[in-house]
Amino acid sequence: MAASGAVEPGRPAATAAPSAAPAQAPAPERLFRPISAEDEEQQPTEIESLCMNCYRNGMTRLLLTKIPFFREVIVSSFSCEHCGWSNTEIQSAGRIQDQGVRYTLTVGAQEDMNRQVVKTDSATTRIPELDFEIPAFSQKGALTTVEGLISRAISGLEQDQPARRANEEPVAERIDEFIVKLKELKQVASPFTLIIDDPSGNSFVENPHAPQKDHALIITHYNRTLQQEEMLGLQAEAAPEEKPEEEDLRNEVLQFNTNCPECNAPAQTNMKLVQIPHFKEVIIMATNCENCGHRTNEVKSGGAIEPLGTRISFHITDPSDLTRDVLKSETCSVEIPELEFELGMAVLGGKFTTLEGLLKDIQELVTKNPFTLGDSSNPGQMEKLQEFSQKLDQILQGNMKAHFIMNDPAGNSYLQNVYAPEDDPQMKVEHYKRTFDQNEELGLNDMKTEGYDTGPAPQR
Repeated sequence: MAASGAVEPGRPAATAAPSAAPAQAPAPERLFRPISAEDEEQQPTEIESLCMNCYRNGMTRLLLTKIPFFREVIVSSFSCEHCGWSNTEIQSAGRIQDQGVRYTLTVGAQEDMNRQVVKTDSATTRIPELDFEIPAFSQKGALTTVEGLISRAISGLEQDQPARRANEEPVAERIDEFIVKLKELKQVASPFTLIIDDPSGNSFVENPHAPQKDHALIITHYNRTLQQEEMLGLQAEAAPEEKPEEEDLRNEVLQFNTNCPECNAPAQTNMKLVQIPHFKEVIIMATNCENCGHRTNEVKSGGAIEPLGTRISFHITDPSDLTRDVLKSETCSVEIPELEFELGMAVLGGKFTTLEGLLKDIQELVTKNPFTLGDSSNPGQMEKLQEFSQKLDQILQGNMKAHFIMNDPAGNSYLQNVYAPEDDPQMKVEHYKRTFDQNEELGLNDMKTEGYDTGPAPQR
């Protein structure tokens, strides 16, 4: 597919989206529409472009859409009616995320091969059992499945085999043996591990068990290294200059310019340092877009990571319990045993709201997912999600008692105690020592906090 056919149509739309002109204000909402089988207006754009196989004109189709629980993408496909050549590609239409993401999937059944996968150009794919790796920027982005990733790797290896057999027969024979091993993976005769590491944070692997936790899938968010920043074309931020006197900003609301996460129009974010009684200081950030009306808020911890993790167990017995204030940090996971529900860390981000507000956010996260409730969903899975939503409604209406558990390894989450400073009979707060894996996710294992200014640095 010609590069010009995939890129040029997107430029005018991307330039017009953030315009402040009143006549163009609704355009960003129509540009990236959520995937829905009922949306008849969502049709791909067809562009005539050059076929790179027979050098005659073919047809490129572009679809600007929004993947639930993910972000905006541009899906493109090319087909040539003259020679039959076809190609598909996916490009991220959003910004590079603040952190990189690593998906570690243990493939143990044939159903795992059908998981939907979004792999961007900057993602590295690895299968440790075969010592196999697809480096970053060696393939175009793709919206496919786990089986599709392996099939694409097999096609790439088989492409130049005739030339290798003529010039380097021993190398061709070793590649043939490796292709056989890749084909055996598609049969899932034995479990194997698939790792997708994307420094841009724009790759995605489907969880078919939503809203339950996927025990076969581990999602890790991490801070990029300097080499990864350079690979993505990002400049490392310069260290701020030391000021002789720092201003007290506790009583001020700071404002800075940013872009709306929905329509990418210029917006303004307000930031305030707040002291929560019987807890600590937190930073609340709120963004309100005047262009599309989107609102968002996020909470960051204003202090350091606590020496011990915190586990808060609360028994919901009355509708008034839902009015309690909740601070959920990015590192906090949520569990509701009566619903067999577990929300992993980093999902929903940091929030400062009420218990009712957090439960409604969880309900919206689960019920507005076309991948689990659309035409292609599993009927058994739809029944489970509907049953989950009904039980959550009963909790919100006060007709069902439940336990609400917050587990934060960083110790930066909080649930209001209305009996403070006395103990709350419905709430149990436990402090525990973090495991090695929890310290690894928080980046504490490699952090040296004592004697770092004396003696040479450790050799690795």
